[in-house]
Amino acid sequence: MGKYAEMSKLLLENVGEIGNVTHVTHCATRLRIDVAKKSLVNVEALKQLPESAGIVDKQHQIQIIIGPNVNDAYNEFLQASKWKEGMNADAAVEEEDEGPRNASYFLNKFGNFVAPIFMPVVPAMIVGGMILAIKNLLVNYFGMGVNGGTANIMLAIFQAAFTFLPIYIGYTLASQLKMQPIMGAFLGALLVCPKINGVKGLSFLNIPIPQVSYGSTIIPIVLGVVLMYFVDKLLKKIIPEAIVFFAKPLLTMIIVAPIELIVLGPMGTELSGAIGKACIWMGNVLGFVAQPILAAVYPYMVMFGLDKALAPISINLIATVGYNNITGCMGFVSNLCIGASALAVATTIKNNKSQKGLLASFGVTALCGVTEPAFYGGLISRPRALVGTAIGAVCGGLVAGIFGLRLFVQGGCPGLLTFLFFVDQKGGLHYVFVAVAVAVVSIITSFVATKTILTKDMKKADMKKAEK
Repeated sequence: MGKYAEMSKLLLENVGEIGNVTHVTHCATRLRIDVAKKSLVNVEALKQLPESAGIVDKQHQIQIIIGPNVNDAYNEFLQASKWKEGMNADAAVEEEDEGPRNASYFLNKFGNFVAPIFMPVVPAMIVGGMILAIKNLLVNYFGMGVNGGTANIMLAIFQAAFTFLPIYIGYTLASQLKMQPIMGAFLGALLVCPKINGVKGLSFLNIPIPQVSYGSTIIPIVLGVVLMYFVDKLLKKIIPEAIVFFAKPLLTMIIVAPIELIVLGPMGTELSGAIGKACIWMGNVLGFVAQPILAAVYPYMVMFGLDKALAPISINLIATVGYNNITGCMGFVSNLCIGASALAVATTIKNNKSQKGLLASFGVTALCGVTEPAFYGGLISRPRALVGTAIGAVCGGLVAGIFGLRLFVQGGCPGLLTFLFFVDQKGGLHYVFVAVAVAVVSIITSFVATKTILTKDMKKADMKKAEK
């Protein structure tokens, strides 16, 4: 019996049993359950689930906050519920007032859609990036041979993480679009095939195919799989059921592959480059303004799931340009500030050792990159403490912006344990030292500001009591 078995059992009971579950996935820290009928969900019971730090209730999706072991919780829930991909896909979705359809609404929708596409790829990118950083450190500072077997294997691990991104994204995107995931991976494999990738002089039916290198690209495969989705839907309607098993995949590739190679792939590559250049320009020119603002609002973006909308930009920057200087560093600053504020809250608690110890552990966890327990369990119920968090984030973000902090690894949960994220591609430590300075400013400022605010509030409360 696993750690999350009891949680999975209670979770299944309180989301309306398996017949109400339409989709199950997870991001870096949350288990995400889509339901058909929200009226069958017992939200209050879900808030008391064991082995969780709370929930985020978002229309037809319930997000269970687990932390870095979310993959274990996901697998145990699948085992307990017997849920399979595509189950209840045709279930009638209960209409619900989702609020005004403003920019926040559509950004939220977009974030919920892209999270299951890009989040599963992040662990591979983290490992690949950190392996490259370790390899460069060993070569530059510890005398390891650059052409030796160990160095080459480490380099191969890095290349495996990034070169085959089109295959990984193709698989997850096809799965999210309720298609056969292998077809998306198949199209991605076509793009990075040695017969196609970066080859000059290709043509199809005498139509020239532009020479494009697709390794480590994202947008070309996204455009291709979206086209495949519509082709798949059309063919499903017109192909007789007796031959659909082999005829639909065959015709799909015959239609999609040429369009992808002649039009969508080259167009997507140009678009990727343009997005990368625009983001780098913003980071270089507006970083000292953007970073403090982004760092201060980032906890609320995480709270509403809007941070997931930034994942494609961050992954595209790391994959194409090699670093992220606009969206990557704000998570680092924000996580440290949340951790420091949680520790400040813990030091102000009197006569409740268990709560004090719990919040202290939440603070340490947040400093290491996992902020949900601290944010939901300690700060969100203390709005004044969040003022201190924001003050620290602005100060830390300002230092990051002025000194041009860059992150070279796509970060899942950046914090004090992830300084390797800032080792550059040649093994240089300049941005590591910048990150240390940012961390010191963020932690000290957040702790002092939060402690000062809460201490003053407590003194005012004591004075009011004394007057009575």
